[in-house]
This record gives sequence, C-alpha cells and structure tokens, in this order.
Amino acid sequence: MMKVIIAGDFAPTARLAKLVEERNFGDIFSENLRKIIKSADFSFVNFESPIVENGYNPIQKCGPNLRCTKEAAEAVKYAGFTGVTMANNHILDYGAEGLRKTVECCESQGLDIVGVGNNLKEAERVLYLSKGNKVLAVINCCEHEFSIATDKDAGANPLNPIRQFYLIQEAKKQADYVLVIVHGGHEYYQLPSSRMQETYRFFIDTGADAVVNHHQHCYSGYEIYNGKPIFYGLGNFCFDNNEIINTSWNEGFFVQLSFGNDIEYELYPYCQFGTNPTISLTQNDVFESEIKRLNDVIADEHKILSEETDYYLTNYKRQIFMFEPYQNKILDKLFDMRILPSTITKKKLLRILNYIMCESHRDKLINAIKKIIKEEYE
Repeated sequence: MMKVIIAGDFAPTARLAKLVEERNFGDIFSENLRKIIKSADFSFVNFESPIVENGYNPIQKCGPNLRCTKEAAEAVKYAGFTGVTMANNHILDYGAEGLRKTVECCESQGLDIVGVGNNLKEAERVLYLSKGNKVLAVINCCEHEFSIATDKDAGANPLNPIRQFYLIQEAKKQADYVLVIVHGGHEYYQLPSSRMQETYRFFIDTGADAVVNHHQHCYSGYEIYNGKPIFYGLGNFCFDNNEIINTSWNEGFFVQLSFGNDIEYELYPYCQFGTNPTISLTQNDVFESEIKRLNDVIADEHKILSEETDYYLTNYKRQIFMFEPYQNKILDKLFDMRILPSTITKKKLLRILNYIMCESHRDKLINAIKKIIKEEYE
C-alpha cells in the first residue's frame, strides 16, 4: 500500500509571513499534524507564491502579486511534506526569476517539484515516484491565468484535457498509479462547475486513479466515479488573511490516498489562521454534515446544475462590468447603484459573446489583446 497526502494552498502572508520569516515553524504546525503528514510515503502541498529576492519585478496582471521568502521552503519541509505542486495562478507573479528561485529553494530542501518548468515541455513533465516495486505518476496542471508556460517561456503547466490525455496515457505505461492534481475552480464557491466535473471524470476515464483539486479558498466535496475518487476542493492549507476570520477561508482538509488493489482515502479537516495564527486539526459534526451536503449535490446532475445556475446569477452583471468605460471607484459605485447606465448595447453583447464562445474568435481575441499590451504598455 502506497500512502500519499495532498494539501491545498500554502501562501505565507500576513501573520503567517512573519512566523515563517522568523522560522517559528513549530508555532504553525503542531506535532500531531506533522506526525500525520510524515506518516505518508509521499506528501504534496500547493506552493502558491514565488520566493522573491530584492530586484525581482512583479509581472503585469490583474489581481495581487504574491511573494514570500526562502524560509517558506524550509517551512514546507519542516511540516513533513516531501514535495510541492507549483502549477497555480500565482507562481509566475514575479516572472521567470521568481519561479526559478522558488524551484531552487525547494530543491535545496530535497522537495519533489511538479507542474512548472522553463517551457511548456518541462512544465508538463510527469513526476514518477517509487516505493518498493510500485510506481506513482503525478501530473499537475492549472487553469489559464497569468502563470502559464509556453513553448519558449517559463511557467506553469496549463489545464488542457487533450494534452493531459496523452500524459495520462504515457504515465499508465510506466506507473502502477496515476494521480492528477489540478488548480482551478470558482473562488469562494464550494461546488465544482459542470465543466470541472466533466473534465475530471474524463481524466478518470482516460486512466487516472485519482483526481484532486484546489484553488477556491474553500473546501468542496468529492465523489467516487467508476471506482476512483475525485476531490473537488481542499481549501486553503496555510494562507493567512487576518481580515478574514471564522469563514470558509479558514476551513479545509487534506486527503490521504492509499493506493493498492483499491484506492482508499481519509480526510483530515482543520482550521487555519482564524482567530489563532496557526493550523489545528479538527473533527466535528458540522464538517461531516457539510461534506455530506456537498457530496449529495455533486452526485445529482440536476442539483449541481441548479446550484451552478444560481451561483452564476448572483453577480452576473458584475461580470460584464469590465467591458464598461467606468474605471474608478466613484463611477464603479454609481454604476452599481444604477445611477450610471450601461454603455453596452445588445448588439455589442452578442458580439462579445461570439468572440468568447467561438474557439476561433477567442484565439484571435486573446492574441490581439496580448499584442496590444506588449506594444503599447510594456
């Protein structure tokens, strides 16, 4: 039996950053937590932010540019992890320099690394791990944001079901078990989208033995599909935001997978960086009840589509706001209050929809936007 632990996002920010930089690792990770992590043959946490030194410049992007210090790699090793997944939406926040420094620091701690590289071919490389006469293949990828590797540029392995199909096929020839770890999903939404469910089930149909997802900053449920487990969200593992206390941000679980004739699993729920700046294992009826509720929805095609529809309706007008000319807080607020009208006509909305919906149009639009940014703003 091969035991593998997978945990969610590790990003040293706020109180966590201070503890990490001062190497107060024992204040973060309790002995009982470390004992469980170290009991696995292999264990992975998602290394969410690059290690940055003075002189590194942040890339141009929307959203925050995360960063941490070299002690973060030591913290991961101290916690008991044997490896890190790096295919995520922040690993390239400080460009290729930040990515390479992160890889260098993690390698210096003896950590296995998967999901990134100096180019796409390196980033999608399968990680093979052996225990006795059994081999585990690990594939790590993430949804497309500003961190993606290209044929020539460093970055993260992009979610691409076609490319992952071939990687899984390759891995099945060389390994006894295939584990796919994905970074994606809707932030703060506790269910997978129908697209995610379809894609992750496809990975199982292709030959994966388990699929695990993180990214949403909240935990989700799981299902057993064709005898194989799919975990749709682990939540933050260690990601402090001292303005967010006692919410889904602070709750999560890591999962232990036991690969043998069957795939067995065990969940370890915890509370992280809530009122107290630490991560503590918990076990309560509220967690069990919530997991059951989420699993019931995931197992019901009509329920999951209904929940998805309701979620998309909660803030659908905000999704179109980016196409409006209002670009400051005052105008933004006036628009939200419906004092300022929308400038987007039905005809323009249909054109936007066509450009995003049609693959060929979307390809052209993406390349056009990238070229304009490069020529006029860099």
